[in-house]
Amino acid sequence: MKNKILLHGASTLLFSLLLNFSSLGQQNTFVYGDLLPDAPELASRGKYAVGVQTLDLLHKDQIDILNSKKDSVVRYDRPLKIEVWYPADLPGGSGDLVSYEDVMGNAGSPDRPIIPFTFPGRATRNVSPLHTDGPYPLVIVSHGYTGSRYLMTYLTENLASKGYVVVSIDHTESTFRDAAGFNSTLLNRSLDVLFVLNEIARFGEEKGSFLSGLANANMTALIGYSMGGYGVINVAGAGYSPEAAKLFGAMSGGSTSLEVRVVGNQEFEASLDPRIKAVVAFAPWGMQRGVWNEEGLAGIKIPTLFVAGSDDDISGYEKGTKAIFEGAINSDRYLLTYLYARHNVAPNPPPAESLQPGLHIDEYLRYADSVWDLRRINNVNQHFVTAFLGMHLKNQAQYAEYLNTEKDNRGNWKGFKPRTTVGLELNHKSPD
Repeated sequence: MKNKILLHGASTLLFSLLLNFSSLGQQNTFVYGDLLPDAPELASRGKYAVGVQTLDLLHKDQIDILNSKKDSVVRYDRPLKIEVWYPADLPGGSGDLVSYEDVMGNAGSPDRPIIPFTFPGRATRNVSPLHTDGPYPLVIVSHGYTGSRYLMTYLTENLASKGYVVVSIDHTESTFRDAAGFNSTLLNRSLDVLFVLNEIARFGEEKGSFLSGLANANMTALIGYSMGGYGVINVAGAGYSPEAAKLFGAMSGGSTSLEVRVVGNQEFEASLDPRIKAVVAFAPWGMQRGVWNEEGLAGIKIPTLFVAGSDDDISGYEKGTKAIFEGAINSDRYLLTYLYARHNVAPNPPPAESLQPGLHIDEYLRYADSVWDLRRINNVNQHFVTAFLGMHLKNQAQYAEYLNTEKDNRGNWKGFKPRTTVGLELNHKSPD
């Protein structure tokens, strides 16, 4: 343990030195989301400098499913911490480095103790927003189980630099720090996303909030990874199956609280929000477990981009993400597949601390893929998500060319360098 502490102290000192580099040195430091030489065209950052702020929210009077019984419902005020990235009132392309503080490990696990670490991003903390070109479309990001709001900074920063307000949620009882019973994640994912959407809309109209006039909640997209994908697909219209509600009840002492998110439930149907214009679902969990049926998937009526590894052993591929893609018959939808990749098609690359000898291998495998370079996956995700949201949140038709599944006579998609589409498949289906 002493060696681990020394290693962590050394890595912290190294990062402190990085923060004191000149702006040229900062630009030469590889940060998650920076471009590899084979990065596709739209992976590049946009014209805006990026600001970032942390907010603490409180979702009042929610079901405390971890302490409730079938005949004894406990309620609590549910805390949610969010991170907000946005166009900043700074010179475009500012090379400032911000330090993100996260942890690896799994709360309560004797084999995976919580280990703090830091990593750099290209943003400036608590800087004034740039209102000149706003309000900007809103993007809400939901991490996996377990995870954190910092799991996809390569993408959140990138989108903010392109003129979006990006909000990433720490889902209480589902993060590395506070992982708890899985039934909390099953119940709260969609509820957290809807609450955050409403709160950002409220802040956008509230004098004194830095978000006032900044975020256009009427043009919102959702991005979810794994259990985040499970939640955002439900918010997008795919009501859970009755079988999913029964499974939840068995896990939760007979609770029927998930029924309000089941297909056909009046409360669920009333919650479908026209402000949500598009969804990106990375490796969404649940299809293999019967979470959705044919009727539920048909409820997705907004454009959706699915992203998956063909060898996903957590969410499944043929009977998982691809089956959701096939079943969402009323959606204009895309499926981007990383051939031979497993589940980790969304997160940042593994932190340096995960490479320390003696750590549980899952600290590394929480991020890494054994076939793909995560930096490469990050760049490809930046490219396709930029095109997809540009079409559906900014109504910029020129992005459609980048989503054309037909390759040119040299075997390339638009925006890709020669010989760099190997290992990738892109499918598209229009609503039936």
